[in-house]
Amino acid sequence: MIMTMTFALAAAAQDPEIDCDNAMAQIELNACAWKEFERADAAMNAQWKLTAARMKEIDAGFDRSHDNRPGYFDTLLAAQRAWLTYRDKQCASEGYTMRGGSAEPMVISGCQTQLTEARTKQLKDLIEEY
Repeated sequence: MIMTMTFALAAAAQDPEIDCDNAMAQIELNACAWKEFERADAAMNAQWKLTAARMKEIDAGFDRSHDNRPGYFDTLLAAQRAWLTYRDKQCASEGYTMRGGSAEPMVISGCQTQLTEARTKQLKDLIEEY
């Protein structure tokens, strides 16, 4: 009985679905921008798996007898980590155009979406070159 009440209260406490095509209030616009970023981030993560797997394949077949530089995957991983730091810092900086205002989260999420979509294309293009 207690579990049933807990589930009922949890369901009632959830935010109603926001119609992002008709969002008008800033809190809705912020939520929609965040959803769009989550979508872009999921797409990038899916592409990352494909690109990382391809770089590992190339590393496996690479003759290291005359080259001791980092492998394709190691270089890609370092670049991705640096890129994530860049994206988050760059977008925080862009968010400062609305610093302290209710639209700041929307600006940050929009920036993150834009940069993440561009990075996804870069990751896809990278494996198409090999």
